[in-house]
Amino acid sequence: MTESTVRYGRDVWMALAAVGWADGKLDSEEADAIVRTALDEGIELEEIADIEEATQNPIDLGDIDLSKLTKEDRLFIFAVANWLARIDGEVTENERAALKKLGETLKIPEKPQLHAEHIAWEVAQSSDGLRPAFYNLPKVKELIRERLAEAKRLKEESKSGTSADET
Repeated sequence: MTESTVRYGRDVWMALAAVGWADGKLDSEEADAIVRTALDEGIELEEIADIEEATQNPIDLGDIDLSKLTKEDRLFIFAVANWLARIDGEVTENERAALKKLGETLKIPEKPQLHAEHIAWEVAQSSDGLRPAFYNLPKVKELIRERLAEAKRLKEESKSGTSADET
């Protein structure tokens, strides 16, 4: 599978549903955005049914197998969770606590958490992103992928002692 066809798996969307339920409710626009984007990803219909179920009935993040999630998967979940927490215009103490717990659960260090949060806000500002039907989840995915590739390139350059300008 090429980089452009790599897709997020079922567990990413299940985790997003669990995050959406963190404050005790997942509104229909948020649920629709999760299911719609999973469909856009090409998720199998059987798995879509599981995702729809998770958006209709609360699911706990602890019930999802997170062991197979990549760094990109984890950052995507964290970025979208930040957007979901801000969608109603305020971040409650419960939502802050849930985001902190999510970062720990996903084993994302503080600095990458801040980068993911920034990406979520950047995408929200680039469109009518505070409304779930208009939030550009594929753009979040694209920016995370680009920034991870750039970070990897910079890390490799620092190890080799060269920069792109020197080659």
